[in-house]
Amino acid sequence: MTSLPKCPKCGSEYTYESEGMFVCPECAHEWALAGEDQQPDAELIVRDANGNVLKDGDAVTLIKDLKVKGSPSPLKMGTKVKNIRLVEGDHNIDCKIEGFGSMSLKSEFVKKS
Repeated sequence: MTSLPKCPKCGSEYTYESEGMFVCPECAHEWALAGEDQQPDAELIVRDANGNVLKDGDAVTLIKDLKVKGSPSPLKMGTKVKNIRLVEGDHNIDCKIEGFGSMSLKSEFVKKS
């Protein structure tokens, strides 16, 4: 039996192979079987809470209330966000929320509209 590699993002040993990619069930990180060095211009894949693939310019809706540091009021569930931009990192959505300003959101707290 061949040993699968640990997740390069979180170090989990519970990775599995799916459709030519390795997948980590704990942090949802995906990477190529042959290594990331073969795909230097690989496209960033970001999925919403329902597993739908998000793209730059999409509109999303918050699925829960989110507390914001430095703000007395949270972002309310159901808030619609238009024209998102995908970025690398833990908070992988950059956007402007009307009445709130520029924000970074985690894709696990939004659904595609």
